[in-house]
Amino acid sequence: MKRKKIALMGNPNVGKSTVFNEITGSHQHTGNWIGKTVDSARGHFTYKYIDYELIDLPGTYSLISASKEEEIARDYLCFEEIDCVIVVVDSTMLLKNLNLVYQITEVCSNVILLLNMTDEAKKRNITIDKSKLEGMLNIPVVKSTARSGKGVNELLEQIHLICTGQKEYTPDRIFYGYETEKQISILNDVISRYIPNGKCERFFSLRLIENDTGFSKSFKNHISDIKDYERIIKRAKRCKSEISINSISKQILEATSRKAIKTASECVTTLPSKKERFDDAFDRLLLGKGTSILIMLIMLGVVLWITIIGSNYPSEILRGLFDRFEIWCYTALNDIGAPTILTDMLVNGILRVLLWVVAVMLPPMTIFFPLFSILEEAGILPRFAFNLDRPFERCGACGKQALCTCMGLGCNAVGVTGCRIIDSPRERLIAIITNSLTPCNGRFPLLIAIISMFFCKNSIGAATMLLGFLVLSICMTFVSSKALSKSVLKGKGNSVIMELPSYKSPRIFKIIKDTIREKVLFVLLRAIVVAAPAGLVIWLLANITVNGVSLLATISDFLDPFGRIIGLDGVMLLAFILSFPANEITIPIALMTYLSTNELCDYSSLNELKTIFTDNGWTTTTALCTCIFSLFHFPCSTTLITIYKETKSVKWTFISVIVPLICGVALCGFINLISHL
Repeated sequence: MKRKKIALMGNPNVGKSTVFNEITGSHQHTGNWIGKTVDSARGHFTYKYIDYELIDLPGTYSLISASKEEEIARDYLCFEEIDCVIVVVDSTMLLKNLNLVYQITEVCSNVILLLNMTDEAKKRNITIDKSKLEGMLNIPVVKSTARSGKGVNELLEQIHLICTGQKEYTPDRIFYGYETEKQISILNDVISRYIPNGKCERFFSLRLIENDTGFSKSFKNHISDIKDYERIIKRAKRCKSEISINSISKQILEATSRKAIKTASECVTTLPSKKERFDDAFDRLLLGKGTSILIMLIMLGVVLWITIIGSNYPSEILRGLFDRFEIWCYTALNDIGAPTILTDMLVNGILRVLLWVVAVMLPPMTIFFPLFSILEEAGILPRFAFNLDRPFERCGACGKQALCTCMGLGCNAVGVTGCRIIDSPRERLIAIITNSLTPCNGRFPLLIAIISMFFCKNSIGAATMLLGFLVLSICMTFVSSKALSKSVLKGKGNSVIMELPSYKSPRIFKIIKDTIREKVLFVLLRAIVVAAPAGLVIWLLANITVNGVSLLATISDFLDPFGRIIGLDGVMLLAFILSFPANEITIPIALMTYLSTNELCDYSSLNELKTIFTDNGWTTTTALCTCIFSLFHFPCSTTLITIYKETKSVKWTFISVIVPLICGVALCGFINLISHL
């Protein structure tokens, strides 16, 4: 039997991805903010011996598309063969969601309405009369709480009944007025001659009469004869001229809004609730003019403080275990008679870099990513982004860039991918280019080590200074966005309507499990893949000598004059260049060069490391410039590859390298100049 196709649709942030994961058993990332699903995701499941394919389409507010993701959802619904459509709605905001429901029922008959988040509705004293709603819409309605799996079995049964033809529904459609309905009927007849099995003639007619350019292009691609398309467009123009109202889109929105208000007023009962009062009070703090920035900084400071104090001991334990593992590998290779040079290259070169990256990256990622995800699921992180919306708009960028900046705190590659949620190509490029100015998790170890050695001994002071560097990075993102919008990417910033999700109780254990599997291990594996060849290159540079001097020392001596200009030295500049595959190996490379060894060096304590640095001419200025250059230098290899994949352009990838590099060189040069003066 042919596999049945099910489309999953709904507004952003109604839990579509959670429903998708619950039905298919997949692990698509879900988040409590707008724009998580940009491309369509596909999964498979079997119910009562029938195979189904579930397509999770991007969240959309309307089929009258205004963005790329809305076009994807609309075109798939209109032009693909679908057996059933599940429309997921937020039970706490049924009125707002019903507009999309009525537009979808214009296109499809086999529609199921899934009332998700019924647990949140109950907390807010919101009651929905399911029977009355089914009667008014004339489609099946299922209540669910997808996070706990409640209602999923009933949903599967409804899908089965519709797809096997055991139940048929004729959804209640909207009446647009006699003039419009007459012209829609005329154009329907014309379209049906050229698309005999067309399932969306009514919606086709509405969009073609409106002369929706994006839809017309998609429609044209599905008609084999261009002359047939021209006849339909000609008839559509005639129909529009005979309708008194100018905009069909306006008429659709007004009609669906009236219908949604009537339906919601009869089916929804709302009483005052403690949850609503709590949300309002919390919003006044998180979004208030006098408190929003302060609370945002305090929360981020706490997250950084927990990451700092929580990652030190696990890193030390891992380094101890890995040291013993290195000794075992070295002994094993010697026992089997492996050549000494091969043993050194494999163990002291490739393996040591790999193990260092794991020891340094794993503990802070395991702490930072779950904490970050808890803020996200609780609904706090989207409000951080909302607070940054206005500044980004004033810098000629898009407010949605705030979301991508927040994503970049975990991993810049993830932040770059998240830029897909920005509609404008110009503004998307600005967000991609400037995302590397946000310090990712991989830069924290170096920053924490240098802050602890030269500036703040206690963890609270270190977290505060690290937070200051984070604020500096955001300020530089604003400056760079403004500069790009005034130069190579000229244009005016667009404001964005950002829907703030309701606060939710985060599922701590599920977040930890999912974060470790989907983020920590994924990023770690990616870092290991690029760290292995980097370990080989570093070992070769340290062991190949010219006139008794290693290539590593030769190159660092060559870079030293420029390094001194920007407050660093040749060793640190070379360390940053060689740590291009993974930012975590900057300090080990510097140590290896300072100590003139032919292998990566570890340090037993921060005091010992500080002694090595100060013996090699480090001052407070050197430490500060190293921190600044760590914040603002070229993206790591993983991020750079992601930028090229997203832009498909060598030019914009190159600019993504130059912009943070200019910021870093300029700031470090200025600090060094002030220090000398």
